[in-house]
Amino acid sequence: MDPRTLSDLVIFNRVAEERSFTAAARSLGVTQSAVSQTVKRLEGELGIRLLSRSTRSLAPTAAGERLLRTLAPVIAEIDAEIEDLEQLREQPGGRLRVTCGKHAADTLVWPAFSRLLTAHPEIDGELSVDNRYVDIIAERFDIGIRLREDLEMDMIAVPVGPPLRAVVVCAAQYLASRDPPRTPRDLSAHRCIGYRNAGGALSPWAFEKDGQAETVKVSPSVVVNDGDALVGAACAGMGLAYMLEDLAAPLLKDGRLAEVLDDWCPPFPGYHAFYSSRRHPTHAFSLFLESLRQQSREKTNI
Repeated sequence: MDPRTLSDLVIFNRVAEERSFTAAARSLGVTQSAVSQTVKRLEGELGIRLLSRSTRSLAPTAAGERLLRTLAPVIAEIDAEIEDLEQLREQPGGRLRVTCGKHAADTLVWPAFSRLLTAHPEIDGELSVDNRYVDIIAERFDIGIRLREDLEMDMIAVPVGPPLRAVVVCAAQYLASRDPPRTPRDLSAHRCIGYRNAGGALSPWAFEKDGQAETVKVSPSVVVNDGDALVGAACAGMGLAYMLEDLAAPLLKDGRLAEVLDDWCPPFPGYHAFYSSRRHPTHAFSLFLESLRQQSREKTNI
């Protein structure tokens, strides 16, 4: 069927329901002339008159009645299905697939994700924790959580986490026989513990002070690819380690680790939720964003 014919049938059905070209045009948001021309075109293509017109009334012909007996229930069923889909959009049910890295999962995403599913058991949730780069479109995720600097240009990004901070730490025994570094350039004289990211590259150490940014690619004597191992190596006195402050905080508090270069380590924007600009957010998606924001507020106020 020509797509235009389907559109013409819908307009004919509305005219028959309203018994008026003018009323049908008003309900469809088009001109009376456009409706009249559409019905004439449909009658011409079918080669049969569908409406009987007079100056006072309009009614389907016998052929028009026959067509309407098949057409009207189908259109009514489609309208009802569309209405159901619109209502579904406002309900939190359905499936929500989320991807993020381990640190984001531990500190932000899992608390928000579990809060949402507990409050709305009608949502089927899937959380994939993976430090590698994930193409959420190709892998059919609804939403991802990453740092802003790791996002593609065609993604919509919404801040959902508090500011983060990276720190340089080491065990007290490591500094027992060494002077602590005063600037990032002093790192070349120290043993460093490198972190190999999911892409296989060694993560650089980024610093900033008084508007001066500096990135250092250290030559590590030890390399790990796990956050817990990074903390463990630092606690064992294997050298200086660069990590998110959340990972080091308990150990800094109890004295097992000490911080250096703290004046070169300002906070930076935290995690962002991102999704395709071509995807319309579902109600479950919106509820999850709000749960993330709530978790962020609670974390900030601790």
